[in-house]
Amino acid sequence: MKNRTQNNAFPEGSRYLHQIAPTPLVPVSLQEGGAEIWCKLEYLNPSGSTKDRIARHIIEKAWRAGKIKRGSTVVEASSGSTSIAFALACSQMGLRFIAFIPESATSERELIIRAYGGIVRRVPGEMPEVLQAAKASSESEGWFLGQQFENADNTEAHRLFTGSEILSQIPGGCVDAVVSGVGTGGSLRGLYEAFSGAGCDVGAHAAIPIEGELFGTNVECCSLRFSSNVPGVADGISEIYATWDCGKLREWEIHDEECLALTHQLWAKGFPVGPSSGLNMAAAIQVADELGEGSAVVTVFPDRMERYFSHKIFADLLK
Repeated sequence: MKNRTQNNAFPEGSRYLHQIAPTPLVPVSLQEGGAEIWCKLEYLNPSGSTKDRIARHIIEKAWRAGKIKRGSTVVEASSGSTSIAFALACSQMGLRFIAFIPESATSERELIIRAYGGIVRRVPGEMPEVLQAAKASSESEGWFLGQQFENADNTEAHRLFTGSEILSQIPGGCVDAVVSGVGTGGSLRGLYEAFSGAGCDVGAHAAIPIEGELFGTNVECCSLRFSSNVPGVADGISEIYATWDCGKLREWEIHDEECLALTHQLWAKGFPVGPSSGLNMAAAIQVADELGEGSAVVTVFPDRMERYFSHKIFADLLK
């Protein structure tokens, strides 16, 4: 008779998910004599973003707990990157995946999700409407909902895995500041908890894009309060960030045209990143300048450029 551990064993096809090497942590300076930032190259994850971390962790925990099994349906509300990550993980685990995304999400993202076998349902409106549609469908059909904006496993994935990797990679084994844009808040909160839990006297710094139209409706990438063209999560979308009581948290407002400019500079140095990397880099440079020479400032390059080919960040190259 098979025991419970054997019944909940992961399928053979999922071994790929368990043999992924840690993503590199590299020092990056955009100009001679400028601040040097330690950047975690999360775009080198299998689906091309840091969201692979949370998709894998959420699905594996649900599988071990018996909440899903081969053939189960997983759904998630996502403007793109998380749905792509779930689509890849579900294809490996023998699961059916349905992505609920805003009508405004780029076509590249939908194509990638569908290429992994995922089903895409576009929802009129912004993320609140997308979240409502995903939740209603999961409840009526009995599907498993990832709930990235409130699932504590999102934060846990970065605390257990991304943070541990960085601590083993950074010279001296300690971090002075962690910088990230905030969508779900999982990266920033998880990394801060990993570093502070390891004894680092670390500050948490949220990068907030403001004023322009660069980020459109990519709420997962980086969002709290922006111009009317960039919806935020402070009004209750992200429970992970809204419920975080962190005494060492600061917010840095970055004009989104600066995000665009720094993203182009990163491309020129060979980093194939999306605009959230430019945002993170801009804020990280300000933090490093304030902390002074020798400070260990860490940020994340969250995703790859190809899911933004129809985004305005490529406008100059398309002329």
